[in-house]
Amino acid sequence: MSALSESAAGLSLVSVADPPRPRPSFEAVPDLDLVARAAGGERAAFEALLRRHYDRIHRIAWRLTGSASDADDIAQEVSCALIEKLQNFRGEAKFTTWLFGIVVNACRDHRRRGQTLKRFRAGLSVLASLATAPDARDLYRRTWMASELSRLDATLRETIVLVVGEDMSHLEAAHALGVAESTVSWRMHEAKRRLSARALKEVPDDL
Repeated sequence: MSALSESAAGLSLVSVADPPRPRPSFEAVPDLDLVARAAGGERAAFEALLRRHYDRIHRIAWRLTGSASDADDIAQEVSCALIEKLQNFRGEAKFTTWLFGIVVNACRDHRRRGQTLKRFRAGLSVLASLATAPDARDLYRRTWMASELSRLDATLRETIVLVVGEDMSHLEAAHALGVAESTVSWRMHEAKRRLSARALKEVPDDL
């Protein structure tokens, strides 16, 4: 082979080897495949799964708590715990149905912790006479709590958020909440009965 031919062959090898490998794209990969790969230890698959659903995790948490700050905390908690919980996903329901059930439970836990902390702080405030004027977050919560939706008990509110806000079927919501489908249907009927005509009309937009 001539020197010119050898040089050309060398350049050809370099040009083939030089371009960096493109990063894998997961846009078209179904949730179930991402779950299997993430559960198997593939970090990129887990990150893709989290990016795909993080906004909905946060949205559900915000709607159930009425606080963007609390929703931030809950979304972070769910994200951190999700990698281990994926090992328990059996595919008996849609991944999103299973995931939203985790978010609802995280909100319940957060609410219980908040109530305990609130009672503790209230006790300290009385003892030390340290009660202060409400800050912006307190005012926001009061405004939110004044809405018709917030006056529903937690079980009805959770059901409304999933069925109306997340467009889940009664069966899917039942799986997420861990109740019978008939229970979800009854809760929806009861929520509609309790809500005023004005509030009910606004539910699809607000949720």
